[in-house]
Amino acid sequence: MKRQLFIFLLGVFMTFPVLEGFSQHKADDVLGVWLNQDKDAHVEMFKRNGKIFGKIVWLKEPIDSETGKPKVDKHNPDAAKKTRPTLGLEILTSFVFDGDDEWSDGEIYDPKTGKTYSCYMEFDSKDVLKIRGYIGVSLLGRTTYWTRVK
Repeated sequence: MKRQLFIFLLGVFMTFPVLEGFSQHKADDVLGVWLNQDKDAHVEMFKRNGKIFGKIVWLKEPIDSETGKPKVDKHNPDAAKKTRPTLGLEILTSFVFDGDDEWSDGEIYDPKTGKTYSCYMEFDSKDVLKIRGYIGVSLLGRTTYWTRVK
């Protein structure tokens, strides 16, 4: 009886490292194209100099209804950047993978408001990315969920 219990417990403990491996992510798992929560933009995540960045590669409505021209970064506080096209705009910058499950130390720019926030990202599920933008500490912020584009 003791032998059976020992073998059972040994088997249980040996599965923990295997299960742990399923929850860990690789730094490049976040790469690809993502649909934002508002479902009005696709953002392509890419790697540059070992860090993760993201740029807008598709807009549901790429034309500004007021001007009839392609949308520009009109809410940017920097006057020199107000004429940049929204399509192609880099909105996620300098994320670093923590080796386990989070990309942090980055920033997210919101072209709808012209504001930039500190940010981190982590998977909510296999194809859903939780993105938290905040000011100062992550308790003071907003979370949005993006879905991988297949």
